[in-house]
Amino acid sequence: MFFTRPRKAASASARPNVLGRTSDTARLDQKATAPAGRPDLPLFQLHTPGTPIWTDTGYASLARHAYCRNPVAFRAVRLISEAAASVKLVLRSGGREYSDHWLLDLINKPGQHLSRTSLLETLSAHLLLEGNAYLLGGFEDGKPTSLYPLRPDRVRVKAGSDGWPAGYLYSVGRQTVTLSPDPESGLMPLAHMRHFHPLDDHYGMGCLEPARTALDLHQGASNWNKALLDNAARPSGALVYSGGNGHLDGEAFERLKAELESTYQGETNAGRPLLLEGGLDWRPMSLSPKDMDFQEARHGAMREIALAFGVPPLMLGLPGDNTYANYAEAQRALWRQTILPMVARILDGITHWLAPLSPDETLDLAVDLDAVEALSTEREALWRRVSSATFLSDEEKRMAVGYGEDSPQATNDPAHD
Repeated sequence: MFFTRPRKAASASARPNVLGRTSDTARLDQKATAPAGRPDLPLFQLHTPGTPIWTDTGYASLARHAYCRNPVAFRAVRLISEAAASVKLVLRSGGREYSDHWLLDLINKPGQHLSRTSLLETLSAHLLLEGNAYLLGGFEDGKPTSLYPLRPDRVRVKAGSDGWPAGYLYSVGRQTVTLSPDPESGLMPLAHMRHFHPLDDHYGMGCLEPARTALDLHQGASNWNKALLDNAARPSGALVYSGGNGHLDGEAFERLKAELESTYQGETNAGRPLLLEGGLDWRPMSLSPKDMDFQEARHGAMREIALAFGVPPLMLGLPGDNTYANYAEAQRALWRQTILPMVARILDGITHWLAPLSPDETLDLAVDLDAVEALSTEREALWRRVSSATFLSDEEKRMAVGYGEDSPQATNDPAHD
């Protein structure tokens, strides 16, 4: 709601104006504000946009603002993390594929209160939201027996004299635990997986920080629409006083403003008629959707949020973003460009962390692409091309499609014999 107080040019007589100042002061104000040669024009106040208020960059603030309150970011995180948790894993070493191995057992049964799906989903969500994922291992006789994902905002890197991480500090409330490498094996009890951050040597960058502007814009547009509905979906207006000498004194102005705010604003006062005294006139300010363009700004913010998370807008149901020919193509792009690289980062971090426990073999933990339904068309096309290649032998065809040598694909882990 806007209030305007037009005033006349100051006369030569000394009389108090609306601010209680004399005519000499009024002349100074007039010379400073009125256009040259037009002292009879009323005074107008020009309003410009103020400084925007952004959401804090802390993990708790961004997670609460985005994941817990923004449906676009929430759906993007759930879509990626649930798909990452549904993959089938294969373990290979030296051209052999293991069906029974302590590493597979550890991931399939990470803990008493945690399943493989929950483990991968939590690590994926932490990488998306914060850019860092921490995995704590429980060891017995030098072998890991359990895995526990830790909240990234509770873990801090303890840098050594050379600048590289020498340990980690895990804090909950007022208690802090120092996690240091094992003195005998040198194995760190904690695995740290992170995205690239151009300005930080120890911590990664998640998807929420670059999407923070779009998140605030989308939330601000939603808050505006909610406030407009609370005000009976009516635009604001101006209350113009044209009686007397053309202006209200300070006491009357403040009283009128307080009465309007307490009596005619809010959803409980929607539709209440406005009772005006003599000389007051209500002039509504009609702002068309084209002038405000909130809906288009909201859709643009939704597309930017989806872009930051690497999700095709078509899969989030955003209007006007049918870039892909069909849903299957968008799903395939999501797997190839977002899900598979993130799962590969997690699996590579786990194998690199536990590599000292198997010094005699090079473990390769990867996603079984043949079990990904979204990539079935690519797999069929590959098999068709390889099958039609008459210049390849059967053994070479098996190698081309990733099945290795013509030998039993599943090999038991010698450690279990």
